[in-house]
This record gives sequence, C-alpha cells and structure tokens, in this order.
Amino acid sequence: MALGRQRDRQSEMLVAWSEMPRSPGHAFYDRLQVELVAAGFDGFVEGLCAAHYAERRGRPSLPPGRYFRMLLVGYFEGIDSERGLEWRCADSLSLREFLRLGERERVPDHSWLSRTRSRLPLELHDAVFTWVLQRLAERGLVKGERIGVDASTMEANAALRGIVRRGSGEGYREMLTCMARESGIDTPTADDLIRLDRTRKGKKLSNTEWESPTDPDARIARLKDGRTRLAHKPEHAVDLDTGAVVAAEMHAADRGDTATLPDTLASAARHLDAVDAAPSIEAPAELVADKGYHSRATLKALDDGPWKTRIAEPKRDGFLRWHGDDAARRAVVNNRTRLLSGVARAAFRLRAEIVERCFALALDRGGMRRTWLRGRDNIHKRYLIHVAGYNLGLIMRLLTGAGTPRAFQDRLSACLAAVILPNGSPMMLLIVVAGDQTPAIAISLEPDPLD
Repeated sequence: MALGRQRDRQSEMLVAWSEMPRSPGHAFYDRLQVELVAAGFDGFVEGLCAAHYAERRGRPSLPPGRYFRMLLVGYFEGIDSERGLEWRCADSLSLREFLRLGERERVPDHSWLSRTRSRLPLELHDAVFTWVLQRLAERGLVKGERIGVDASTMEANAALRGIVRRGSGEGYREMLTCMARESGIDTPTADDLIRLDRTRKGKKLSNTEWESPTDPDARIARLKDGRTRLAHKPEHAVDLDTGAVVAAEMHAADRGDTATLPDTLASAARHLDAVDAAPSIEAPAELVADKGYHSRATLKALDDGPWKTRIAEPKRDGFLRWHGDDAARRAVVNNRTRLLSGVARAAFRLRAEIVERCFALALDRGGMRRTWLRGRDNIHKRYLIHVAGYNLGLIMRLLTGAGTPRAFQDRLSACLAAVILPNGSPMMLLIVVAGDQTPAIAISLEPDPLD
C-alpha cells in the first residue's frame, strides 16, 4: 500500500447532489423529525405566524418551523446563547437535516433568530407549547389529576454593579463616592469604596429603590446557590403522574410564591383545558406544593374550587388566631387534614423528585440557568419552547428509551439468543446494540462438541 499524500484541492465546476458525501444522521433527531412531520408541525406554525408577515411581497424571512426547531435544539444540546445555536447547527450535518435546510441554504444566524422572536408575540409561543402538550395527551402522558408547583431562579443578563436609583439615575458607585467624600476622603480609590461599602451600616439593596438600566424587568434576588444577583423567577406546574410540564411561567424574582401561584394555576388550567383534562369543582385536581405557598389567603381562595390543596404547612409556635374568619380557618384545617394521609406523603415524594428533575433538565442541563436575553416577555418566549423540548423528550423517551440525544447515544443494551443449528446442536448469540440501534458486537458462543 502506497503512502497517501495530501495535495492541493481543486474545486469542481459541477457536482451532482447524489455524488456529495452524506451524513448517516443522528437517529434521535431523525425519529423526532418523523414525529414532527407526521403531526403537521410546519403547517401548524406557519398558519399561526401568517398574520404577522406580509401577505404578498416582502423580504425573505426565517420559516417558522425552522425557527422553533432551532430553539428546540437549544434544549436538546444544552446551548444557552443563540450565537452558540448558530455555530452548533452549522457544524452538524444531522442538525442541518433536522432544520430541513437545502444543500445551498445556510444556517440562520443569531440576529435572524432575535428578529423573528421579536416579531412573534408571546401568545404564539404559548400556542406552540400547547400544541406539544396535545401531542403528549394523544399518548396518554397528560393526566391532570395531581399537579405539583414549584419555582426556581434564573440569573439575568445584567450586573449588580450597573444598577441605578429609580428616578434619579444615580449609580451605585456614584453613591459610594459621595459617601466617601462626606466621610473625609476627597479622592477615594477603588479599595476605599470597597472598604466603605463593606463596613457601612444599613447596607441593603431594595428593588423599590434600585433597578437595572439594561434589563428593567430583572430583580435583585438570592439565587439557589446562595449568590445575590439580578434574576428572574420561572415557575412550573408539573403533572406528577407523567412528568409533563403543563405550565411554565416567568415571574418577577421579587414576587413571593403565594403571589405568583394564581397566575401559574390559571395557565395550568388553560393548558389542561386544551387537552380535555381541566380540573373542575366536581372533579378537582390535587395541588401539591411546599410550605412557601402556604398562606391563609391562598388556601381560602382555593377552598371548594377546582384545586384540592395539599400544601405543606410550616411549623409555628403557639396558637393560631382567626379573628372571626371562619372561611380561612376551614380552609387551613381542611388542607391540614389532607396532609395526614398516605396519599399526601406519596405525592410529596413525587413532587420532590419530578418537579426538581424538570428544573434540573431545563435550567442546568438545558443551559438556561443564566439567560443571555433581556426583557421578561422576551425570555419567556424562548423558555416556553425550551420547556416544550423537555415535553417532547418525554415522547422520545417513550418511543426510544431516551429523552435527549446524548442519553440516546450513551444507551447500550444486550440480548442473549439461542439458535438450533441444522445438525441439532445449540448455538448462543450475544448481541450488543448501541444507541444508534446498530449491532455493535455479535459473539457466537457455540458449545464444544466434546462436551
């Protein structure tokens, strides 16, 4: 065999499409593509988006099906930025096939994604999220009988050092400089300002006093890892029987759990109604939440309604005083009684496992723990499709045994088969199958004829 040498390349004048090298493709995306095409995904989203584009003539735009597919890739590949989405899709022939790009079409860049997202309203993204829920309901993955609610935090694309006072626009560093001059330091250095900020009394950042000029919707809050940053608050309503997320809302980070719960429950009821699983007074659904959602006003509003509360009650010293509010007393006692059953303990175990898992997959593994977008509605648009990708992963787990491409590739199975040869002797076959469903190893274990 002669040594192969790299020579200068000469471009071909004409290359047929059949002669170009083809990628074998990723079996996960190929199977997901089959599901989306069979359900009419492209026709559905094009019908929704038609009202937001010119009827006859206009500049070329990004097809809606391709736009939403790229956002789904962001979840499946764990990519946080849209510039990273562009690079990943351009580097992969499998993802080009998933985006249904022609041989001469280029991958849409990040500015095209931003322009399309700004054109399409939040309600349209919510309609796509509902469409995915309907596909889950067709496979029995939406029950609507037990709903777990919980919230997390998402770091905003804004820095605390850049906050300013509401109204006056005075920056935080300017405030420290004025305080240093008042204390006798005429030309304070950066170390002087840090020392002054660390030792001053009454040090506190209030959302009513400070805001971010780059992202006014971001709020000062403590993240799950203990850091204090500008953040947003995603809140999920999850079907505890199947793991499907039936509502994914984005709230201000400084709003308490009891304040955001009504909006999340209203969104969950609307989505469940679209799949004919909405709770009612005659057939209420169980609402399972931790003690952060427990309050008299919340339980009083939900009592005798479509939600049967199982909200953990915090421990308190002393006796509760009701001041004649019998309705609140009845709601708190009814909720406390429902917490004593074995059904409640099983529901809280499911909530701790399933709801936290969906946050870990959507935020940590999915790359959305820190957002690079600004504006709550703008972030909510992408987050809805991000969580829709998580729901599509439930369908893929039902069909292929894996909910993400990486889990599909890592999956390995083996089977042992026995075959009777024509001479009457048995032969054992050990077949190892990798995630792409192609035999990786086939070993024949034929017994010794002398045995």
